[in-house]
Amino acid sequence: MTKTRKLTMGQAIIEFLKKQYVERDGIEHQFFAGMFGIFGHGNVAGIGQALHQYSDSFQFFQTRNEQAMVHTAAAFAKMNNRLRTLACTASIGPGATNMVTAAAGATINRLPVLLLPGDIFSTRLVAPVLQQLESPGSQDISVNDCFRPISKYWDRINRPEQIITALPEAMRVLTSQSETGAATLAIPQDVQAEAFDYPIDFFEKRIYRIARPLADRKLLHRAIVSIRSSKKPLIIAGGGVIYAEATKQLADFARQTGIPVVETFAGKGSLAYDHPQCLGAIGVTGTPGANLVAREADLIIVIGSRLSDFTTASKTAFRNPEVKFININVAEFDAAKHAALPIVADAQVTIEELTEALQDYSVDQTYAQEIIQYRQDWELEVDRIHQYNNQPMPSQGEVIGAINTFSDPEDVIVCAAGSMPGDLHKLWRTRNAKGFHLEYGYSCMGYEIAGGLGVKMADPSREVFVLVGDASYLMMAQEIVTSIQEGYKLIIILVNNDGHASINGLSNATGAQGYGTRFLFRRDETGQIDGERLPVDLAANATSLGAYVIEVDSIQDLRVALNKAKSADQTTVIKIDVDFDPRVPSYESWWDCPVAEVSETNTAQQAYEEYQIAKRNERYFLEDKN
Repeated sequence: MTKTRKLTMGQAIIEFLKKQYVERDGIEHQFFAGMFGIFGHGNVAGIGQALHQYSDSFQFFQTRNEQAMVHTAAAFAKMNNRLRTLACTASIGPGATNMVTAAAGATINRLPVLLLPGDIFSTRLVAPVLQQLESPGSQDISVNDCFRPISKYWDRINRPEQIITALPEAMRVLTSQSETGAATLAIPQDVQAEAFDYPIDFFEKRIYRIARPLADRKLLHRAIVSIRSSKKPLIIAGGGVIYAEATKQLADFARQTGIPVVETFAGKGSLAYDHPQCLGAIGVTGTPGANLVAREADLIIVIGSRLSDFTTASKTAFRNPEVKFININVAEFDAAKHAALPIVADAQVTIEELTEALQDYSVDQTYAQEIIQYRQDWELEVDRIHQYNNQPMPSQGEVIGAINTFSDPEDVIVCAAGSMPGDLHKLWRTRNAKGFHLEYGYSCMGYEIAGGLGVKMADPSREVFVLVGDASYLMMAQEIVTSIQEGYKLIIILVNNDGHASINGLSNATGAQGYGTRFLFRRDETGQIDGERLPVDLAANATSLGAYVIEVDSIQDLRVALNKAKSADQTTVIKIDVDFDPRVPSYESWWDCPVAEVSETNTAQQAYEEYQIAKRNERYFLEDKN
């Protein structure tokens, strides 16, 4: 007879999560480091009671915003190369839907996060319950159905025994290197508190072994043949290189063959910036050398990238008529993009096999010399931008240079949406595979401080620098409180330019003249938002949240403040104003952002003419030429 244990569903969930482990390369990790949550009537008596009961064996973390806690969990998972994560619980209603934005970000960025939103009464006796969305067409719907399209696994648990099959399925997805993302279990508030006789075996330790699948032998041979026959090959390193812990293998392979490497946002750090084959960022926010080499390359070897439009520069980056693609990816979906030769395999073992098979191959000297020249030219350009002397206010590029120069190799820079990610992608001299942490798959404003907290939680030994603009700060600054409560010190550089600088630039490029992108008073004379600057005291706000705050107005003062922040024992905010207009240039790239086809303004008319010319370089990749 099967042995059982009587528990509420909430208690059973926590007992199950405590016993989940992953193993890769013989190293074992407890998968869940705890749970973030905000309690309401939809989860306090179920999951909340269970967390209280097991508080000695399963960590609970308070948070100030449900969206922020999912960002933190995703950042934690990313820093741990997807081998660990945090669960997140919220009440039904706004608590649940507040998680939707960050859940989408986790899925888009392929990061595992378990979401446990409360739900309406399964019995339907108490209906409409507080915060319930009613539908005249169905009683089997709630706001948690919003999670369906953005979850890699979704389920509504209407009976306590359903978690016996639902939780293992969620774990299958969460621990999959190819299918991971947000997994959502909507848990009705009454069912959370119901008891059931669960099989004892359900709570035994489970180890999910992360495999390193080998490439198909014939496809790998074709890839080797294509590389041997190429004259100007190029490697695009994506986040999959870092998640697979394949950075050393890539460095060895690039050095042996001389093939240059360019990096996506997620892949930055795949090579140290001073590796002789590293050409830095590619795409819309790429370096001139990376984009010029991509333009002429006859073979693109993509490793662990989903080839977003920034990386591919809206399909204008690769202009060689005979260009071929080899895509190495654990996800079949990504490996097939651009009509590539699809190598569905682990990055680490595949690079090792290519290194072994291509011992006698290297690029020719002319191509090798081009790479050297591009690298030298770019280092001079970075130095110029880092040292740009703009009075009376410093530029954003100078701020990045000061932080980069001050930071140690193992320190981490964290950023998300706006103009700073593009500047960081180009300018940041990465010296450690985990030293560059950007959320740019979803480009979500407000991620920065919450994400920085997740990075620090994943590795408290590293100094974490959070670079955040005023617009993002105003969206989600409150996790400063959580960092202080939990003792996870962050150094937050709050860069103020009184507006949305990134979209201002895009607005000007599309002929809209920066409309609606500055934080200014509305003037009675014009009826427009074109008056004086708003008197927002960001420093006072950060102080009110408990941070140690330093205000500076020069790069010299910033360097002094960084020293003070590093020696401080609590989260420190350094606030600096920068000039709105000086921009880090775009280099040899173009991004497809539609322009009004008809307009009454001259700027929009001119922008459309230029758009039509640039769009001619876009192309489809429909034929596998390998």
